[in-house]
Amino acid sequence: MAERRVGFLFNHDQVHQVAHSLPIALALLARGGPVRPVLASTSPLLTAEIRRLAGRPLDIVELGLESRVSTGLDRLLGQLVPARKLLVYRDNLAFFRSLDALVVSERTSLILRSRYGLPLPVILADHGAGDRAIGFDPVTARFDHVLAAGPKIRDRLVADAGVDPARISITGYPKFDLFPPRGRSLPMQTNGRPTILYNPHVSPHLSSWYAQGRQVLDFFLHSDTYNLIFAPHVMLFHRPWTISIDRLRINRPGRIDPRVLAAPHIHVDLGSHSSTDMTYVDAADLYLGDVSSQVYEFLRTPRPCLFLDAHSTAWRGDPNYAHWSAGEVIDGAAPLPQALARATEQHALRYVDVQRSLFDYTFSRTDTPAPIRAAVAIERLVTGMQGGLLAANITA
Repeated sequence: MAERRVGFLFNHDQVHQVAHSLPIALALLARGGPVRPVLASTSPLLTAEIRRLAGRPLDIVELGLESRVSTGLDRLLGQLVPARKLLVYRDNLAFFRSLDALVVSERTSLILRSRYGLPLPVILADHGAGDRAIGFDPVTARFDHVLAAGPKIRDRLVADAGVDPARISITGYPKFDLFPPRGRSLPMQTNGRPTILYNPHVSPHLSSWYAQGRQVLDFFLHSDTYNLIFAPHVMLFHRPWTISIDRLRINRPGRIDPRVLAAPHIHVDLGSHSSTDMTYVDAADLYLGDVSSQVYEFLRTPRPCLFLDAHSTAWRGDPNYAHWSAGEVIDGAAPLPQALARATEQHALRYVDVQRSLFDYTFSRTDTPAPIRAAVAIERLVTGMQGGLLAANITA
């Protein structure tokens, strides 16, 4: 059988999506066979992260902006919107034409077909496995195939996005296989205090940061009871302004109080690889957040959770907030002392079984590692191609 070139595109301003699809590419490389993964990066930052996570040298195609027009637009717009992320497609069409299929962890790559008319099959290996509505937008139905982490993703893609069930393969969550549980890892944790992870999202219309975040940090700054890891979504402080794409909102993340940065019992990380490799969800005793999918990574080992509602949300019964059933929901920083005190004692009584059910519905786990399950699904899809169309109804 002729070799099939399957591209794995890493195209983002930060590194948080790499761990979701890279393990699949590595599994394909290890298997050999007629399907050859072609890794493509759009920045030195992403290239370095690919090599760091792989732990060995890899051949990586580096895609850049090839025209002065694109470079100029990136300089003009890049501080406000992810211009480079979109412009890189137009400047590298020859590379994408050389592929038999493309695996991505985001939705912007569909521009290759909608804007540039490439008849390239595109497979989604999505980043995260959260509940936000944007993950189940009808645009997802435009992918030729979706690799789903578990039943929840499949069910909502079918019900909310209108994805044909034959175009979905449940293959598990490759990131878990890349990062086995590690436990505590931060020097400040030797003080014996419980460690809280505050993990606000970036989207202005959903995040707790803009309205409540500084009060949260101030509470922990003056606490002699808790350690705090402040590790927000890696895009929250990436630009001077943040814009949400699923509902047009704009806000300014601002700066962190220098006293917080200097406090010995507070660890602040606004975007290193530790924010994306589960270091902090493994190290924390309690998760404090809003809508980030990282809560599901935290639930790999059930522990107490608290959720901040900064928007007076009618969340009960809303599948976009299913994770808020994993712990108490509070409306700001003022209730934190009492809510933190309740969280541990209520965890075993009210929430641990809910957390296990949420986790099991979100993630499929079998004796076969998720990267191998996904690699096998891609092999079957691509080797079964006829006339440029992927095979369908793959089970992994």
